[in-house]
Amino acid sequence: MVRSEQKPFEEILDYLEGTKKVFILGCDGCAQASQTGGWPQVLEMKERLEGAGKEVTGCTVVDFLCQKALVASRLRPLEEQVMAADGVLILTCGIGVQAASAVIKRPIFPGCNTVPLGGTRGEWMGAERCLECGDCLLYWTGGICPLTACSKGLINGPCGGASNGKCEVSKEKDCGWELIYQRLKELGQLHRLKKFIAPKDYNKMRPRPEILSTSLWALEQRD
Repeated sequence: MVRSEQKPFEEILDYLEGTKKVFILGCDGCAQASQTGGWPQVLEMKERLEGAGKEVTGCTVVDFLCQKALVASRLRPLEEQVMAADGVLILTCGIGVQAASAVIKRPIFPGCNTVPLGGTRGEWMGAERCLECGDCLLYWTGGICPLTACSKGLINGPCGGASNGKCEVSKEKDCGWELIYQRLKELGQLHRLKKFIAPKDYNKMRPRPEILSTSLWALEQRD
């Protein structure tokens, strides 16, 4: 299980500044278990956004947002609602945001942070990976995580070693920032690259003390 928590509502509104119409997408898997992206949270977010003056063109919950084929098939009947929105607010972990953004041709807004639990839970059968950084950057990078797509984990653009769209570390690997650039270009969102992202606070990637004493960290714990 990948655990998530909703971003502060003020941060979500900052993302949505200038965005009038929003589609809300939730996940009935890990996010539902975390009580961050199931139907109750999606409907609550809809009410809050409408109270803040946003128009919600539609909303739905997919069983597992980390499965791209499933996301695409479930959203196909709702394509008009999705495309009528200026962007899609996604309530799930970092893997789900990345997978969903790969098949949704609209700007995406991550509504949650992935809670670090240690280990390698942030993986799936697809190419998407999540380092559980605790402070999701995917809004700025078009739904492609620079921490995992870039071999060096650079968060403000490529290194000087990238060549012909390939990574300096491995010539068989696409440069993560080339992928980010092309995704933002496709979405008409290249202006996001002008945003300077502050250095990561890696303390946020450590499991929190209150988690270390629960069964989320070790199954032999009682809580």
